[in-house]
Order: sequence, then C-alpha cells, then structure tokens
Amino acid sequence: MADETRPSVSAYETATDIPYRTEAERRADPYIDERCRLDVYHPIKKTGFVTVVWFHGGGLTGGNRFVPRELMEKGLAVVAANYRLNPKVTCPVYIEDAAAAVAWTFAHIAEYGGDPDRIAVAGHSAGGYLTSMVGLDKRWLAKHEIDANRIFALFPFSGHTVTHFTVRKERGIPQEQPVVDEFAPLFHVRPDAPPLFLMTGDRELEMLGRHEENAYLWRMMKVAGHEKSRLLEFDGFNHGGMAGPGHLVMLRELGGLVKAADESGEAAKKE
Repeated sequence: MADETRPSVSAYETATDIPYRTEAERRADPYIDERCRLDVYHPIKKTGFVTVVWFHGGGLTGGNRFVPRELMEKGLAVVAANYRLNPKVTCPVYIEDAAAAVAWTFAHIAEYGGDPDRIAVAGHSAGGYLTSMVGLDKRWLAKHEIDANRIFALFPFSGHTVTHFTVRKERGIPQEQPVVDEFAPLFHVRPDAPPLFLMTGDRELEMLGRHEENAYLWRMMKVAGHEKSRLLEFDGFNHGGMAGPGHLVMLRELGGLVKAADESGEAAKKE
C-alpha cells in the first residue's frame, strides 16, 4: 500500500458520473438523479485491491465529490460519492444516500478489480459524520442487506460524533447545544464495529468542540470493549488542514490492516 513503488499514472483510470440509486428512484426525483452519483478511480493493472469510499465535506449543505490527491497512485481504488444536501432534503436523507453509495460499492467494486471484503469508508467533516453513521448504526446498510461489520475500516476525518449541527439546525437547536440521539454516532457505540480511526485537527484550532467529542466517542468505544478504536490529533492543523496528514495516516493504517488480513489468511490455510 503506502510503501509500494509508486505506479505510473497510466496504470489508473476513472469511471465517472455513475448513478448509485435505482432507475425508478432517479426517474421519480430529478434531484436524486443529479446528486446520487459517484466516480470510481481505480488501478487497471491490479486486482484484489483495497477501496476507499470517500465522502466530501460541506456541512451537509454543500460540496462535491472528488478524489483526494494523496490517495492517487497508491495501489487502491477511491469511490468518490455525492449525496443530497440541505435545504432540498433533511435528515436522514444524507445518511440514506451515503449507505446506498457504500452498498453500490459492495455490489460492484469487483467489476473494477477490487476486493469487496476490503472496502473502507472515509470522509472529511460532514463526510466524516456520514462515515461514522453508516459504519456504527447498522440499520442503514441493513436496508441493502449488508452487515456494516463487513466494512474493512472507518476513517472519519474531523466528523461530528454528536448529532450534526445541520440536523440540529433543522430542528431549531443552536450549534452550541450538543445533542446525542439516534442521529449521533455516539448513540451507536458497540464493541463489534469495524476498526475505527478517529482523526481531528488541533483541539485549539478545530471547529467548536470537534476534538473533544471525538475523544468522547473513542473513550466510550474502549469502555464498550471495542479493541480497534484509535484517536489521533494533528497538532498545528485546523479543521480543513488536518485532511492532508489524515490521508497519510489512513494509507499507513490500511497497509497494516491489509498485512494483518493477509497473514491471517495464510495462517488459516495452514490449519
């Protein structure tokens, strides 16, 4: 993974503007047809690779899909997905769309050479919130007959772990008033979740309380018995700036997970 010899640019291609909702859904709602689309950036001379489903930030009110440059030419695929936005939709539509994009990836990544058992989910800010919700609250992927525990790893970058401020705003609740309800990742603490890597910027430079709420989720996951939770704070980096080092950490951790999975597979073959 991260320590591989850097492949040439020509060894990758991108399939763009792929709808991940059904044709009937897209016909019924033009906004679904507009926003519920994704791009697949993938190696073309390799199979069995890891895929990262990447959700953009923007407060659930803006933003567009993109493939982070730090993840390019690293031997993996990136599925960059859009989702519908407030004010045209309200909670839980954002989460439903994120789950549908992840479900699409499980169903189709093998067509591009990827391993459906090595699909990680990641995103920055609002995308980090969606990452945690899809990975910790199992009901969203269950609607697509997928167990959220199939996710290889979760990498929320500076995501809310309390109920997202846009969801609170929809209810007339100020951003200074934290809420932990069914739309908060903290509400869904469980010991059997996929590996969880919580990353934030410097606590003094981050958005309001963002590091502290991530630290609380990390602590409660540990208390619940989840053995694969980590918390990382990038000193000197603000909310937006932490994404750069975050990608590098994600590549390193994915490399370790791949190595561990490979070793486990080899050991199982010898038994």
